Amino acid sequence: MYIASAVFAVLPLLAAAIPTPSSTKSSNTAYTTATASATPFTVMALRSASPIHFLQMNAANTSFWLGGATRSYCPIDASQCPPGNVTVFDGPNALSIEVPGGQQIYVAPSGALGFTQAHTANMPAGSVISPITYTPQTGTAYNGVISTSAFGATGFMACPTTTNNWQVYAAISNATVPTGNLADCLGFDAVTVDWTGANPEAWQYV
Repeated sequence: MYIASAVFAVLPLLAAAIPTPSSTKSSNTAYTTATASATPFTVMALRSASPIHFLQMNAANTSFWLGGATRSYCPIDASQCPPGNVTVFDGPNALSIEVPGGQQIYVAPSGALGFTQAHTANMPAGSVISPITYTPQTGTAYNGVISTSAFGATGFMACPTTTNNWQVYAAISNATVPTGNLADCLGFDAVTVDWTGANPEAWQYV
C-alpha cells in the first residue's frame, strides 16, 4: 500500500490564455446553470492579482485546498494502483476514484467544502450533499465553471490558513474560517480543464 502526495502543475500556455475575473469578496461572474459533465476534469482558481490566481484545487484531509498537494491512498500493491497525485472530479459532485461506494462531496454548515472518507457517509450534521453545479464553456481556454449556492452561497471563496494553502469554502457571510476573519478570504472563479489522464485517477482521496 502507499500514500501519494504531489502538486499538479498548470501549463503556462493555458494560464496565459485564460481571462481573469474581477470579483471582490465572491465570484460575481454570471453563468447559466448546468449540472453535469461527461468528461472528468481538474479545477483551477481564477482571481487576478492575487496569491490564489491559477492555483489548482486539491483534495487533502477530507477538505479542498488551493495550493498544497493532493493526498490519496491505495491499499493494494503500488504497481496496481492508479497514480493518485492529481485531484480529478468525475462530474461536479464525484471524484475520480476506484474505491467501491465512492466518496461524497458536501458543504458543511461552517461553509467548508469537503469530501467523505471511503466506506463511510460521515460528515458534519446539516451538511449539503452534492452542492456543486457545472456549466460548460465554449470559446475559452478552459472547458467549464463550477459553482455552489449551498446555504445561499454566491460561489466559492478561498481562506488563508497557517500554511501556504488556502482552504476552499462556499462564499457565505456566516462561514467559520481558519483565521476567524471573513475579510481575509478571497472569492474566485473555479474553472475546469478536461482531464485526459488515468480515470479513475486515485484509489481514494484522503
